[in-house]
Amino acid sequence: MNLPVTNVLAADCRLGEGVLWDAARGVVWFVDIKRCRLWHFDPATGSSRFAEAPSAIGWAIPAEEGGLLLCGLKDGLYTFDPETDTFTKLCEVPGEPAGNRLNDACTDPWGRVWFGSMDDGEAAATGRFYVFDRGAIRPAGPSGIAITNGPAVNADGSRIYFTDTARQKIFVADLSEEGIGELRLFADTGALFPDAYPDGPVVDSVDHVWTGMYLGGCVARFTPEGTLAGTVAIPARDITKMAFGGPALATAYVTTATKNMSAEDMAERPLAGNLFAFPAPVAGFAQARARLS
Repeated sequence: MNLPVTNVLAADCRLGEGVLWDAARGVVWFVDIKRCRLWHFDPATGSSRFAEAPSAIGWAIPAEEGGLLLCGLKDGLYTFDPETDTFTKLCEVPGEPAGNRLNDACTDPWGRVWFGSMDDGEAAATGRFYVFDRGAIRPAGPSGIAITNGPAVNADGSRIYFTDTARQKIFVADLSEEGIGELRLFADTGALFPDAYPDGPVVDSVDHVWTGMYLGGCVARFTPEGTLAGTVAIPARDITKMAFGGPALATAYVTTATKNMSAEDMAERPLAGNLFAFPAPVAGFAQARARLS
C-alpha cells in the first residue's frame, strides 16, 4: 500500500509500544518500555509530554472511572492520574516470575482488559495471557510464550487475537461475554516475513488485522481469514504497534523501537524510535474504556 507516512513526534524511544487513541482527550497515548515513560501526543496542537513510570511500563488504557488510566508495569497493574502524573499501584499479577514484565493489552466491548506477560530478557518461555475483569485477574489464553503481544479484539467482540512473537505466529479464538473458545492458528507470518516478527496487533472496522513487523520495517494487514492483504512501509526498522486515531479514527499511528539497533543501523534509519502516522485506507473503531470495578 503506497501511503504517505509522516514522522509526527521525535520521541527517540528505546522500545515504543502500547499506542492507542484517547477520544475523550483527543490525544495519542504510547509508552517507551525501556525508558519507563508514558507519552501523550496531541495531534491538534503538536504538543507532547511524558511522565516517568516507577518501572518498565507496557501499556496504558483510559479507564471508565475518575479520568484515570489503567497501566501495566513490571510488577503489576497501576492507575495513572494525568492531572498529577501520579502512578498508584492497584494489584500484583499472581504467580508472575520476578524476571517477567507486562507487555501489551487491549479492552473488549465489556470493559475487560486482556494483557500478556513475558520474560524481560525475551528468552524464557515464562509469558502468558490474562484478563482483568472488574478488579479480578485470571489467566486466559495461551501460556508458555517468551514474547507475548496483543491481545487484540474486533469491533463486535466476537474474536480475540494472541501473538507469539518469537514463533512468528498469530492465534485467534472466538470471544463472548462468557469467555474465549478454542485457540486456532490465524497467521504464520514466518512464511511471509522470514526475518521479521509480528509485534502488536490491532483490528480495523472491517475485521482486518494489522500488526507491526519487528525487524521488518512495515506494518502488515491481514484479511479475516489470515491472508496477507498488504503492507505499509515505515521509515524505521523495528515496528512495534499501530492504532487508529483522530476524530474519524482514520489516522494510523505507529510506534517503533531502537533497542536492538547499532550505530550503523541508526545511520541508515535516523528516524527510528519516533511516532509515525499515515492515512488509514479503512477506519478503526472506538475502543472501550477499561472497567476498574
